[in-house]
Amino acid sequence: MTSTASSTDSTDYRPGRPPHDQRPTWQQRLRRFGYTAEPSADVRERLVPPFAQPSPRLWQALGIPHAWAERIARWSSWGGPLLVTLLAGVIRFWHLGSPKKVIFDETYYAKDAWAVVHRGFEVNWPKTTDALLAKGGEVSIPTDAAYVVHPPVGKYVIGLGELIFGFDPFGWRFMTAVLGTLSVLLLCRIGRRIFRSTFLGCLAGALMAVDGLHFVMSRTALLDGVLMFFVLGAFGCLVADRDWARRKLAAALPPDVDGRYRPDAHLAETTRIGWRPWRWGAGVMLGLAIGTKWNGLYILVAFCLMAVLWDVGSRKVAGAQHPYLAVLKRDTPLAFLSTVPVALAVYLVSWTGWIRSSADGSGGYYRNWAATDGEGGNWTWLPDWLRSLWHYEHEVYEFHTHLTSPHTYQSNPWSWLVLGRPVSYFYESPAPGVDGCPTDAGEKCAREVLAIGTPLLWWAACFAILFVLWRWFFRRDWRAGAIACGIAAGYLPWFMYQERTIFLFYAVVFLPFLCLAVAMMIGALVGPPGSTDTRRVAGATGAGVLVLLIAWNFIYFWQLYTGQAIPIDDWRSRMWLDTWV
Repeated sequence: MTSTASSTDSTDYRPGRPPHDQRPTWQQRLRRFGYTAEPSADVRERLVPPFAQPSPRLWQALGIPHAWAERIARWSSWGGPLLVTLLAGVIRFWHLGSPKKVIFDETYYAKDAWAVVHRGFEVNWPKTTDALLAKGGEVSIPTDAAYVVHPPVGKYVIGLGELIFGFDPFGWRFMTAVLGTLSVLLLCRIGRRIFRSTFLGCLAGALMAVDGLHFVMSRTALLDGVLMFFVLGAFGCLVADRDWARRKLAAALPPDVDGRYRPDAHLAETTRIGWRPWRWGAGVMLGLAIGTKWNGLYILVAFCLMAVLWDVGSRKVAGAQHPYLAVLKRDTPLAFLSTVPVALAVYLVSWTGWIRSSADGSGGYYRNWAATDGEGGNWTWLPDWLRSLWHYEHEVYEFHTHLTSPHTYQSNPWSWLVLGRPVSYFYESPAPGVDGCPTDAGEKCAREVLAIGTPLLWWAACFAILFVLWRWFFRRDWRAGAIACGIAAGYLPWFMYQERTIFLFYAVVFLPFLCLAVAMMIGALVGPPGSTDTRRVAGATGAGVLVLLIAWNFIYFWQLYTGQAIPIDDWRSRMWLDTWV
């Protein structure tokens, strides 16, 4: 009777087919591709995994006493990231004012920043910049408002350095160097939190510290490095919020008679996390990102979706039978209020200088539009400044979506990951004995600042992206999914504008996530805890060789990142691809 019932429970009556309860699950079918189910563990440990501790064998091999080993492990959570950050800061601030010239788009942003911090809006500057550079802080600011196509936050950031150190290359590069250095610290700490490993976190930060594109953008007064910092800050806030929320859920679960914490459907679906301060921080950071460049909007959408999925996963681990419904009821309303409206409010506040400027035609560009060309219509009940700002934003949108002017260094996003077409920010050909060109060079030298990533790091990242996609799809690893989300949010939107004039340096926004991907791949290469000594030694050797090659590659291209004069033959030897010239 039992046999008959079990056979007829299936809707598939073909002879020879086993019943459903005897067939392999979809997870079992995927094992041939590397899928492994999450091991069963205490639900609190699954919600808030512990941080990895260095193996005692490491300390024994180094001859370090156990007491000192514990102190090092305790201090390393901040000591390691701070040491990596110190290295990044030293090399970024070294000769920061060189070249002592306006390079690439600094001709726009350095001058706009000076005007914004003094007038509150951008103005029309003379096209020649040498005379302005010679005058420094004594330069007079024009009164004519200028039409610009980027929001003001990044220019306020650059202008802060100019207010402190003056209107010169060091002054307008100072804050981008500060944010570039701090972004390394952020990445170390974020990597430590998501990998639960201080070593892998510091590795991710160290990789970004020796990336050429990040290095050059940290030493140039452009907006994309500022945008990258705010995007990374928003991601870090959301990662911290994820841990915050999971700790709240874990604390709500009661132990069973054995003292073990198990999933509880009722508590998982009804527990309220409450106001989440890290979500507010993410909203502020995303607002600053959008206030720097508009592609921060894509980051906002992607990160909000990611945060919702994290909440679903958290409640599911805690035992929720209907996690999506629970998140919709308990988490989504406050999550929305703490991100989207906050980001919008921060964006509007960033326009305060333009809003407060005069509406009689002497203020910011289009500031008087509502009282002139925009007079009348169906929206006159709105404040004039808001209608004028909306019109300005519409005009900027039209500009961005129809920008097709050809440029020597423009590139298609398909080529970015392989560094197909870098951007030359500065180039000179000094004669022997001039500007650092060796007297015995024989011919003119090359002096260039080339915005290009460290090639071996970026080419390794191509494989790392495949690794995190596999890890996310087949192992359901949230860390891989988060890294993939960061890359996709900063990269994929550009494929919608392939006819637009775009450049490789836009990729600096998702560079931190490439470094996290490479660090995760290297961690897998070293081997998981419990691996045999032979496996760990072989993996550590391979990983060490890769990291050393990336560091060497950065040193090899050092002169191209810093604008130092080198013999032309040495310059040619560094042009590995024809498209780099």
